[in-house]
Amino acid sequence: MSKTKHGAGKKSHAGLFERAKRSLAGGVNSPVRSFRSVGGDPVFVKRAKGCKIFSEDGRRLIDYCCSWGALILGHAPDVLIKPLKRALERGTSYGMPTAVETELAEMIVAAIPSIEQVRLTSSGTEAVMGAVRIARAYTGRDKVIKFEGSYHGHSDYLLVKAGSGASTLGIPDSLGVPQDFTKHTLVVPYNDLPQTQATVEKYAKEIAAMIVEPVAGNMGVVLPEPGFLAGLRKLCDAHGILLIFDEVITGFRLIYGGAQNYFGVTPDLTCLGKIIGGGMPMGAFGGRRDVMAMLAPLGGAYQAGTLSGNPVAVTAGIAALKCLARTRPYAKLARLAQELCAGFKQAAEASGTPVEINSIGSMFTVFFTERKVIDFKTAAAQNGALFRDVYHGLLERGVYFPPSPFEANFISTGHTKKDIRDTVRAFGAAIKGRCQTQVAF
Repeated sequence: MSKTKHGAGKKSHAGLFERAKRSLAGGVNSPVRSFRSVGGDPVFVKRAKGCKIFSEDGRRLIDYCCSWGALILGHAPDVLIKPLKRALERGTSYGMPTAVETELAEMIVAAIPSIEQVRLTSSGTEAVMGAVRIARAYTGRDKVIKFEGSYHGHSDYLLVKAGSGASTLGIPDSLGVPQDFTKHTLVVPYNDLPQTQATVEKYAKEIAAMIVEPVAGNMGVVLPEPGFLAGLRKLCDAHGILLIFDEVITGFRLIYGGAQNYFGVTPDLTCLGKIIGGGMPMGAFGGRRDVMAMLAPLGGAYQAGTLSGNPVAVTAGIAALKCLARTRPYAKLARLAQELCAGFKQAAEASGTPVEINSIGSMFTVFFTERKVIDFKTAAAQNGALFRDVYHGLLERGVYFPPSPFEANFISTGHTKKDIRDTVRAFGAAIKGRCQTQVAF
């Protein structure tokens, strides 16, 4: 399919999607990519550079998905590409220890004080599985508290009232997960400290761990209310429960280190991913030395992976973290995000469209609602039809957001002030075009 109605050398996304569906389940390798939430055919990427995506049908799009937050340095930055080329020439995988694994581990330990030792994995899902396993091994307890709307990967026992793609597709609990696997998972509303306390007091002697996103990113961006994270720490301390921060999204996103550094709350265990892999498949979990000692080969909690600590992925992670440590782009990224969100707010007000915009650092979500968004319930009350219309209006005007109202958007060092201005104009035009055809609320 080298020629289509779009012109020579361009490929129809509809045609590519139909082809994909013949050999890939659902046509995609991750559900939210399917555009099920927003309708239409997904964008197929041909290449990308900086903050720009170049699609198979010949469009250039300003990208705010940034590989779901992994690409804080933008697409294909030279600071990563050069060392990656050298790493590829040395070999793609060994299944044996390397010095570069230790180097990345040392950088993580130095950046996040709560992490005394770390174990590298190939995904955030694996990192969470490992952290929960050693928490159960350490405490000798089975139950885990999670927060409604938070997604911690697709392991059976945590795929309960999850956010992200599960919310987008309207699947609060996945098929194929036996009830016995989730009977030890307790779910409470995010930001609801009294309900969390009541749950802890009811099951105190059975709860091994409490896992939380310090900034929720899988129901859209939802910030912790003042005192919420500190309150969780206090509860865990009082009842011998291990506190796990899922920082797969927030790790090295808000500052150099974790959101725990930003908020001044120390967990027992931390899960990382995305940025620490520089865009390559990478995850990690780490924490107190005595807890990490539960892991094989030291302890009886088993975790392994053929590609864990993959030398190519580790090289990308080292290069990314070195660049972030050297350049410290966080204040600049936050200013760009503030400028973008202020522009969105102004455009929405001009059209009479209610919006609630949650942002912190370089991550943000635009909720089409009049209510403050503080948890999954308020996030789910947004106007999904309006989101879909504005989403496609943005896409037509060269702006790519994650295709779901329950996702975070991200700014990278590849974004410029011009990109921000162009995006604000596109947003205003998309809202205006939508409101001309129908009443928003």
